[in-house]
Amino acid sequence: MALSLTKAPDLALRRIERTLDETGLLCVTLLEGLRRTWDLRQWWGEFIEQCWFLARVTSVPVMLIAVPLGATISLQVGDIARQLGAQSGTGALLVAAMIQQVAPLAAALLVSGVGGSAITSDMGARNIRDELAAMEVMGINPVHRLVTPRLWAASTVSMLLCSVVILAGVVGGYYFNVIQQGVSPGAFFDGATTLLQLPDLLITLFKAWVFGFIAAAVACHMGMNCDYGPVGVGRAVNRAVVVTSIVVFTANYVLTMIYQVLFPPRF
Repeated sequence: MALSLTKAPDLALRRIERTLDETGLLCVTLLEGLRRTWDLRQWWGEFIEQCWFLARVTSVPVMLIAVPLGATISLQVGDIARQLGAQSGTGALLVAAMIQQVAPLAAALLVSGVGGSAITSDMGARNIRDELAAMEVMGINPVHRLVTPRLWAASTVSMLLCSVVILAGVVGGYYFNVIQQGVSPGAFFDGATTLLQLPDLLITLFKAWVFGFIAAAVACHMGMNCDYGPVGVGRAVNRAVVVTSIVVFTANYVLTMIYQVLFPPRF
């Protein structure tokens, strides 16, 4: 019993050290991938291919998620607003929630869950087949050749998906709030335009762009450092999705806090 108690602090310290090491390697992967961004000829073709792949696998799921999500928010907020006698403000609350918080998080989680898992499995398969080591032997930096285009592709597609989430969510909310609950279309959109500011949309697109970088960096890092064998690749995919979710929500809190200090909400 005494031995187990003495080993507990050592085990906790080892886990903390391992976490810090993983965080440092992740930052190195991200910065090394961005270092040769200027050399477009080396990664432009792979960038286009990855953009098309990510857009193809995430566009339909993001719309299927955004429409019922906007409808659910509209129904819940509309019911509360009707009890308070402020039903015309449902549109403002719906659009503000979709633009400021829901859209970038939904886009990032889809890029991570659908596209990031594919990126992790692809990089993991290259790792266990020793393709990454072969590229290094030939004098090719695998981070510059493989990670850089995926970073920019994921960030670009995430920013575009954010716009799709906003549009689909507003359409779903408009249907249930205007058609089902009887709010006039003018009141629905007038409340949204009076509550929102242009920086709200800009910070949303910026957050989606940053979240795309995070998702791709975590996916590439986990895939390039996975254990050998199919089991190692599967565990890397699972870890990539979990770690991306944690980092994205943490980054969202930090960016939202900074934005609210610089641009206070308008009422």
